[in-house]
Amino acid sequence: MEAPIPDAGADTLISELYRDLRRIAHAERLRVGQPMTLQTTALIHESYFKLQRAGGWQDRQHFLRTAAAAMRQILIDGARARTAAKRGAGEAALPLEFAEALLDIPDETLIRLGEALEELDRVDPRLSQIVECRFFAGYSETETAEIMGSSERTVRRDWTRARAWLYREIGES
Repeated sequence: MEAPIPDAGADTLISELYRDLRRIAHAERLRVGQPMTLQTTALIHESYFKLQRAGGWQDRQHFLRTAAAAMRQILIDGARARTAAKRGAGEAALPLEFAEALLDIPDETLIRLGEALEELDRVDPRLSQIVECRFFAGYSETETAEIMGSSERTVRRDWTRARAWLYREIGES
């Protein structure tokens, strides 16, 4: 575990980790598909505003987990805004078996995923963090293990459990 970051603010950490955040934001924009209302830089900037309010990061991993959660919230909020007028149009099926292979997720599905993830966070916050890191931030198993402070095997097992839980929850809606 890295040393605590007592007074490091969002400005400092974002400038130090900008390349990582840009890679994550770019992957997420591609993952959520069309319409792409936020460019990569805009997603980072929106995340920055959320991160500025958060503060108090314990270490680099804590900051990156917080950034992943911020990007998830921004993308889901954008999907909610785009579908506000279309809520009664029916629901698309969610092919969540291999989430990392998904490239185009309908807004309605992304919203349902966000709601299910909020419930998972109440049931098992660790699994919720694994989903944020793997799915929304696009971290590899190795990166997620480093961020979560666990082994790759544990991340792989938790990722499988989280996907199964989300698939069951979303499949019931």
